[in-house]
Amino acid sequence: MKNNKILFGLATLLLVFLLAACAGNEETTPNENTDTESDTHENMDMGEEESESNGEMDHSDMNHSGSGEVPEGLAEAENPTYPVGSKVIMHADHMPGMNGAEATVSGAFNTTVYSVTYTPTNGGEPVEDHKWVIHEEIENAGIEAYKPGEEVVLSAEHMAGMKGATATIDTAEQTTVYMVDFTDTKTGEEIKNHMWVTEDELSPVE
Repeated sequence: MKNNKILFGLATLLLVFLLAACAGNEETTPNENTDTESDTHENMDMGEEESESNGEMDHSDMNHSGSGEVPEGLAEAENPTYPVGSKVIMHADHMPGMNGAEATVSGAFNTTVYSVTYTPTNGGEPVEDHKWVIHEEIENAGIEAYKPGEEVVLSAEHMAGMKGATATIDTAEQTTVYMVDFTDTKTGEEIKNHMWVTEDELSPVE
């Protein structure tokens, strides 16, 4: 009789331990799921941050600095508003670090300047309203300026995949364009002979 009671007591204790172990496993499961969900959200957030960062780097392939060599046939401006050596403030946002930067004019030229939309030859989404391409940077350009809506082939190499790309003229304006040196306000990089900034995107340093 005593042996039966002892066995019954042991069985009861064993059952209690088993139930406690099961309850413990059930309690940890939600925590594990929570950790997994947290990791997933963190990964999504990181992906979003990377996407936003990539969005800011739309002009990462742009050749900010140039050799100073200009296209054949481009005429120097005789009496530009901002002669070579002038200090100016830029009011253009073609790329981050440009708007509001102080620049030094390194060249001034009379031409027709265009904003264009094109699909890069190396793939990727179309680039819309790219500023700027000048008349002398269009293949087989004649004397007459192109009009909005016309299709052309670009010879400029401002960005990867630009040269040889078919483009649509968005806007066209006869004006003075400037080549400038400036310090990128975002990165601190010294940019030399940047092409191009139009006259209405500049103001004198006061």
